[in-house]
Amino acid sequence: MRLLVVEDNRDILANLADYLALKGYEVDCAQDGLTGLHLAATHPYDLIVLDIMLPGMDGYTLCQRLRESERRETPIIMLTARDALDDRLHGFRAGADDYLTKPFALPELAARIAAVLKRSRGGGRRLLKVADLSYDLDTLEVGRGGRNIKIGPIGLKLLAILMQKSPAIVQRETLEEALWGDTPPDSDSLRSHIHGLRQQIDKPYPQALLHTIHGVGYRLAELPDGG
Repeated sequence: MRLLVVEDNRDILANLADYLALKGYEVDCAQDGLTGLHLAATHPYDLIVLDIMLPGMDGYTLCQRLRESERRETPIIMLTARDALDDRLHGFRAGADDYLTKPFALPELAARIAAVLKRSRGGGRRLLKVADLSYDLDTLEVGRGGRNIKIGPIGLKLLAILMQKSPAIVQRETLEEALWGDTPPDSDSLRSHIHGLRQQIDKPYPQALLHTIHGVGYRLAELPDGG
């Protein structure tokens, strides 16, 4: 597995590169956005670890350029000291697959990398899979256990976010912002759409994948105890 790490802090970059090399990855490095973009656009990386605050070109712009201009679907994990909801949403809109806030433990980064790589296998990042549930982002086809599932536009948006973040918990505010911006219709709208999605992807099957985390948000994951 070949990774690209784009980070302007020399010490952090060296620590990341050494740790990931010990984990068995082949690691290339860049300390500015323009170099990072050039490497990402011209080499077949399995995943990119991308800082946001970079000289030359920030991480948001780099990510968006890769997705739109270069047509690259390489999975991207963004690193940043910013923890505001708007910053995280900005990263996901730019095309990031995951978002890790500094400071972080190196084992957590390794776990995130492994999870994103696992999701991206078997058809690229455009095919999302959680357990026996699949969602093709190109054709908008959803299936579980060999059966096709018809889901409306809002349900598809919810499903994409929950699957991309799986097995992490996604906060209610994050989902509402992604669906309706700053003006959600009412306090029960998200709950209603979650209920509808659960009826479609869980009700006909013995194991539930969509879980409510009371007071926090929702998680789409295969849990051993079913809850």
